[in-house]
Amino acid sequence: MREARNCWPVLVRKAQDAVNEAQTEIAQALARVDQLEASHARLCSLYDEYRMQENQSTAPVMGMQASMNHRQFMAQLLTLQQRVVLDLSKARTTLAQARKKRVMAEVELHKMTSLAEQDAKAVAKDVMRYEQRQMDELGVRQFNLSPQA
Repeated sequence: MREARNCWPVLVRKAQDAVNEAQTEIAQALARVDQLEASHARLCSLYDEYRMQENQSTAPVMGMQASMNHRQFMAQLLTLQQRVVLDLSKARTTLAQARKKRVMAEVELHKMTSLAEQDAKAVAKDVMRYEQRQMDELGVRQFNLSPQA
């Protein structure tokens, strides 16, 4: 009679830990994507606001230095927008990789769980065979010990 292997619960736990870790990475990547999208929206809004100030005909005429500072600030906003778009692209790639990693970890967890269940079923089958053999031997002994008529 064989016993259940001790390795399967350990392997299942390890696979579950990998799934949990991948899920944590996804949550962090999603938070980063959300943060960058909010930053991008704020920068776009700020740029639009400054562009509207520049285009308003009712605005008092700015001095040359103020006008240059205004345009320079708008150029810096555009540069920041481009940087945020680049970071957002990287963050989305990281998110996609984390999701792929989670899928692979879930496949591994399913595999380990299945193998653990198969081992448990095989052990249960062995136990049943062993018990049946014991019962058969007991029956034969009782038959042999009973008075023959």
